[in-house]
Amino acid sequence: MRHFFTILSHEIRMLLVNPGTYIAAVFFLGVMGSIFIDLLNLYSAVPQETSPATVFFRLFWVPVLFMVPLLTMKSISEERRHGTLETLLTSPVSTTEVVLGKYGAAYFLYILLWGSTAVFFYILQKFAGDSRFLDAGPLIGGYLFIAVSGLFFVAIGILASSLSRNQAVSGFLCFTLLALILGLNFVSNADIFSNETLSPFKSIVQRAQIFQHLDDFSRGIIDTRQLLFYVSGATLTLILSILGLEAKILHS
Repeated sequence: MRHFFTILSHEIRMLLVNPGTYIAAVFFLGVMGSIFIDLLNLYSAVPQETSPATVFFRLFWVPVLFMVPLLTMKSISEERRHGTLETLLTSPVSTTEVVLGKYGAAYFLYILLWGSTAVFFYILQKFAGDSRFLDAGPLIGGYLFIAVSGLFFVAIGILASSLSRNQAVSGFLCFTLLALILGLNFVSNADIFSNETLSPFKSIVQRAQIFQHLDDFSRGIIDTRQLLFYVSGATLTLILSILGLEAKILHS
């Protein structure tokens, strides 16, 4: 892993000069800024019992579905399309180092963009002069959820990028996989799971309910099973990316 940090720094620089990165950043900040303004209008019109941070993070899926594909779809598919991946791997660099370097750079930018939304809450507290708008529990829990769940979401984007030479196909595949995972939240109540023989599958689906995880994090409940879900999911997804990439290179 001695070349990991070299690849990571190179990939971060490449992301920072890539116009797609700034398109994703503008899109992300525009969407989240609009959501935050709508929240302020709602709270100014009708007093709410829940913290603004709680409602704000419940809409995390909006940028996840669109920002993660934009950040990751180019990472490996572009290298494969130009044939530079094979050239890169002829140097003393392993497939694992390449995949982890690209993953680390995309995750860094993902966290950087989400971290920039902290400015929204700072401005709100600064001008409102009311500390109740900065409820530390939901705020810290929300950002912790974003950091932990992002490990898995970005890994899915890297996997999708490793499966196709076409950026658009990779982006659409990433979007579809993320939509399926987020949609598990609504599947557990389906009639098919009323059958007792499917109770083990129902239990698995219930533990994968990402929206429930967010609620727990916002209430300060850090369940090790949820942490294990995201860390093991990211690890397994990255392993599949590495193995799939090596298989494609061997057969090319």
